[in-house]
Amino acid sequence: MISKFYEVNKYIEKVNFFLFYGENEGQKLDTIKNNFSHFSNENTYKYNEKDIIQNKRLFFDRFYSNSFFEKEKLILISDVTDKFLDLIEEAINSSITDVKIVLLAKKLEKKSKIRNFFEKNKMILIVPFYEDTMQTLIAIGKKILIENKINLSQENLNLIIERSKGDRINLKNELQKIISLSQNNKKLELEDILKLTNLSENYSAGELVDNCLSKNKKRTLNILNENIPSSEDNILILRTFLNKLKRLRKLRLNFNENKDIDQVINSFKPPIFWKDKNIIKQQIKIWELNDIESFIEDLNNTESLIKKNPQISNQIINNMILDKVENTNIQI
Repeated sequence: MISKFYEVNKYIEKVNFFLFYGENEGQKLDTIKNNFSHFSNENTYKYNEKDIIQNKRLFFDRFYSNSFFEKEKLILISDVTDKFLDLIEEAINSSITDVKIVLLAKKLEKKSKIRNFFEKNKMILIVPFYEDTMQTLIAIGKKILIENKINLSQENLNLIIERSKGDRINLKNELQKIISLSQNNKKLELEDILKLTNLSENYSAGELVDNCLSKNKKRTLNILNENIPSSEDNILILRTFLNKLKRLRKLRLNFNENKDIDQVINSFKPPIFWKDKNIIKQQIKIWELNDIESFIEDLNNTESLIKKNPQISNQIINNMILDKVENTNIQI
């Protein structure tokens, strides 16, 4: 059974199994907080699909176990894929009624088996979570500012949203910095916003990604040589690539329909900060849509490889970056 995220509360008493899927992680967290807050930390259990598949007994022991002090349990399972379908079917077919299970998945294609299973079964609930629109992020930002009695111009709020890369989690983190600064009764200027907000990444990661996507091989090599990142830093670099590539994919799609590149950039939502426009224009000319899609797929494979081999993470990510900075043709 399919539902909207704002209708989940209607099913809390009726449904025990939920599947939340999509790329909007912040909205998933908000939905869980808004609808399952009556579960205490002691009654909430968090797992990853991989861990459960490797040790199914761990999951079912928790699922079937009962405690005199536990009236109801909440089990959250992240990174769910079609591999989990048999396990969740077994859980659904049990007679247990005092457990709520929320499966959290990334993007699921229409042919996904677990997605189809949840959509067709009227006793369980599936909820898609799409990327936030500019209007949604503005509303979230304004609500936080009003609650904390902070007066911020629309221009500055737009800048913070743009630097948050369309992610409500990043937006809330950046606004928390604003809230902390405002407690000193300091009037916030544009310069303060620029210093406080950080594009959801550190400077070197953002510069590295931009130069790679712009095919500036010399500068890319210089940055790689000047930095010795940890495996955690390399994951951050991959996430930075992913954020920028998602935006570039949307821009390239718009450019394919409307060949006026300036109009495509100027009309993009969330707005692109003026200092980034020239480098993004260059990236649009360089990257074809199929190259972007291939790069995103390579990012996922590279992240998996780094997590399995953290000791050589620098070599892995350097090889990927050097391959990308050399092998895409510029389209003028």
